[in-house]
Amino acid sequence: MTAARVLPYRRAICYSGFRDGQSPDLGRFPSKREIAEDLKLLAPYWDAIRLYACDLHAARVLEVIDTMQLPFKVMLGAYIGAEVSNPNCPWGGEHADVVLRANKVANEQEIGRLIDWANRYAHIVDVVSAGNEATVDWTDHLVEPSSVVRYVQFIKASVLQPVTFCENYVPWTDQLEDLAAAVDVIAIHSYPVWESKSLEEAMAYTQANYSAVQEAYPDKQVIITEAGWTTASNGRGIDPGQVNENTQNRYLQALQAWAEQRQILVYVFEAFDENWKGSDHPLEPEKHWGIYRSDRTPKLAAQRG
Repeated sequence: MTAARVLPYRRAICYSGFRDGQSPDLGRFPSKREIAEDLKLLAPYWDAIRLYACDLHAARVLEVIDTMQLPFKVMLGAYIGAEVSNPNCPWGGEHADVVLRANKVANEQEIGRLIDWANRYAHIVDVVSAGNEATVDWTDHLVEPSSVVRYVQFIKASVLQPVTFCENYVPWTDQLEDLAAAVDVIAIHSYPVWESKSLEEAMAYTQANYSAVQEAYPDKQVIITEAGWTTASNGRGIDPGQVNENTQNRYLQALQAWAEQRQILVYVFEAFDENWKGSDHPLEPEKHWGIYRSDRTPKLAAQRG
């Protein structure tokens, strides 16, 4: 059986607009003016953006797109926090029971906002996600797949848009069969450089990740909601010799050419560097996935002729 095409191919990118000195952890969010600057920078080259949470940042992004009538479609995501502890998380996935109970309440509220905003901005939001990397075995915000299925079913009963869940490719192949059946579209993440693949190996690896999931669910559309290449590393999990602007540019060029040829919806990770992420080390890999630096100057991958 051939998978039905639920979502069309678009040039798509992940967008989180937090600038230096801002972060969701601190409760300091980009202003609407700053968001408008970002989106005008992206608009000539990208058709769709992905948002991760129904927070003040997403609310402002949707308002700016609506007010300015910018030509973007939006994947609107819910951020769901840990509902169970995860002792397998290397950086700390154990949570007190009181925290887990509070997270369940917060998750229900987040899903409520997702539904409300998806309906309010139905002309902008073309797909919604019930969560991000919450079932993989290393996550610090673990949620049982059965709980995610319930969230998906509730969302599907409340919105007109297709519903997905964004996760690393591995769990889709061995533990998320019920969730795969519940979603309209399967969304995977592929990061060859995190898995010690060289640039020469990278594109074939991403293609293999995609094929493994598509072959497991031939009747479902599979999209990629994160794939990218950092431009710096302090050696934490990524060989510094494999990452720079040139390797990022070459991987993303190959990724986008493949996506366009196959008409596969791929959200590039990501638009802008975010210095609030990860450790305090300036070469922390998490800070450097953007195709633009945090000051909005373009890296090689963002420079267009």
